[in-house]
Amino acid sequence: MRGALLILVVSCVPRPSAAQELGNKLLGAIGIDAGAQPPPGLYVVDRLVIYRADRLLDRNGDRLPVESLGIDVVANAIGVSWTRAIANRTYFTAALGAPLAHIAVNADHPVIAVDASGFGDLVVQPVRLGWRLERFDVVAGYTAYVPTGSFEPRRLSVGRGFWTDQLSLGGAFHADRARLRRASLLVSYDVNRRKRDIDIRRGNTVQVQGGVGTRVAGPVDAGLAGFALWQVTDNRGADLPGAVRDARTRAFGIGPEVGMILRTLRTRLTLRAERELGVRSRQEGWIVVFGAAFLACCFEAPH
Repeated sequence: MRGALLILVVSCVPRPSAAQELGNKLLGAIGIDAGAQPPPGLYVVDRLVIYRADRLLDRNGDRLPVESLGIDVVANAIGVSWTRAIANRTYFTAALGAPLAHIAVNADHPVIAVDASGFGDLVVQPVRLGWRLERFDVVAGYTAYVPTGSFEPRRLSVGRGFWTDQLSLGGAFHADRARLRRASLLVSYDVNRRKRDIDIRRGNTVQVQGGVGTRVAGPVDAGLAGFALWQVTDNRGADLPGAVRDARTRAFGIGPEVGMILRTLRTRLTLRAERELGVRSRQEGWIVVFGAAFLACCFEAPH
C-alpha cells in the first residue's frame, strides 16, 4: 500500500512554469485575460506561484488514505514577452520564461518525506498571432516546454524530463469600447513526449483557462477566474506503474482575481487565488499567483 500511494503522490505533484501549470498540469498561472491580445511592447514578466494540497483523490474522486498529506510548491518564474504589429489589427508575439521552484511532499502514514529544488524547464513560445478588434480579440499560438530542468527518473524532480508541445486558441469579448469590462477564454492542447531515461509517456491533456472582470475603481480591476483540465489519452510506457496506467486526470478551479495598473511605473500587478474542484486521479488544493508585468518598451499607448 505504501509503495502504491507514494507512486500516486509523486506522480501527481505539480511542477510550476511561467505560462501554464507542469507535471500533472498545475493550472491557474493565467486568469481573466487568458485570451486577450496585449498591446505592442516589450514586457518583463514575473510570477510567484504558491500551491498547497492536502488531499489525494483516485480515479473516482474518492480520497485516498494518506494521513496528514502536505504537498507544497513555491516557484518564481521570470520571462520576457515581445509583441509587435505586423499588419492592420494583426499582432505577433514571442515569449521566453524560466522558473525556479521548491517542491515538498510529506505524509505521516504512509511515511513520506521528499523534496526537490532547482531550476525548472524552459518555456518557449516562438509564435503567437493575435487580432485586436474593437470589441473582440482572437489569439492562437504554439508553446514548447523544454526539459532543461534537473530531472532524475523515479525521484521527485523540479524538471519534468520530457518535451511538451502545446497548441492554443482563444479570444476575448469587451463589453465597452474602453475595454474595461471583458470576458476571455483560452483553450490549449498538450502533446507530451516520452520521459528521458525512462519509458513513461504522460497522456495528452486539454485545458481551458479564463474569466470575467471589470474596472471597479480607478486603476483597479476585479473579477472571477477559472480553469478546467481533462486528460484525453492514456499514460503509456513499459516503466509506467500499474497504479496510474489507466488513470486519467481531471480538475476544475475557480477563484477571485484583482489587478492594478501603476501607470507611472508602467507596470500591471495581479493577484489570483483559485480552489481546485471535481478532481480525479491527482491532488486537490489551492493555488495563489502574484504577477507583475513591466512594460520595458512601448510601441503603442498601453490600455
